[in-house]
Amino acid sequence: MPPLNRAWEPPDFSAASEGLSIEGIVFVECGREAAQNLAEAAWVTELARADSRILGIVAHAAVEIGAAVRPDLAVLARNPLVKGVRRLLQDETESGFCLRPAFVEGVRALAEFGLSFDLCLYHPQMPDAIELVRRCPDVTFVLDHVGKPAIREGRLDPWRGHMRELAALPNVWCKISGMTTEADIGRWRSEDLRPYIDHSLECFGFTRSVYGGDWPVATLATPYSRWLGEVQAAVRGVPEEDQRDLFMRNAARCYRLGSDPGRLEQEEKS
Repeated sequence: MPPLNRAWEPPDFSAASEGLSIEGIVFVECGREAAQNLAEAAWVTELARADSRILGIVAHAAVEIGAAVRPDLAVLARNPLVKGVRRLLQDETESGFCLRPAFVEGVRALAEFGLSFDLCLYHPQMPDAIELVRRCPDVTFVLDHVGKPAIREGRLDPWRGHMRELAALPNVWCKISGMTTEADIGRWRSEDLRPYIDHSLECFGFTRSVYGGDWPVATLATPYSRWLGEVQAAVRGVPEEDQRDLFMRNAARCYRLGSDPGRLEQEEKS
């Protein structure tokens, strides 16, 4: 997309988040050419040498090829920054694509390498995602962008029911992110987002909900600070400990950022 078709690097994010206290960053693969998946992870690893805020990487891996993905998983798992894998599902039009036997086999292999799986899909694909999670009980899943509901149309169902089903599975976390680009990009308002934020938090609670910035894609609809402000406003009045879990500690737990999940909190206190 032309607005995104340029380099976006740590100094750009520093400018976008100026005045905010960013303790840590998890980089999530950004739809590169499939053959560049290992190069992308290596590039971000080099960026992390200069920017200590980069604490984790969710890399691409072609899990749809089943057992044949293992060599790539082995390479990724040797990199201590790589915490998980995302194989984009949102553009797959075939019903049941993520339930193909080879896809399920590839996802199941992630558990052996200590890697999680990010689910990035549109809300009509959620029933398939729920079944995938059921078939892979040993894998930790992260639902990106609260399942990309139909915010632009203001439609809540059947998304609400699917969120309850997914949240009932204990190995799933929910990323509160990517919502402004599912709304009316040029004219969205707080009240457009709140039913979706509130329901996601109701389903997953403050123990399995993770704040996400979705930067730079979110710049299509919002400055970084405005999106952060929206989530902060939605949880205003919530106990401080729950807010710290949402905005910091749950990411450390979910993506295993360091040997001690509370490391970010200790750094903040020091």
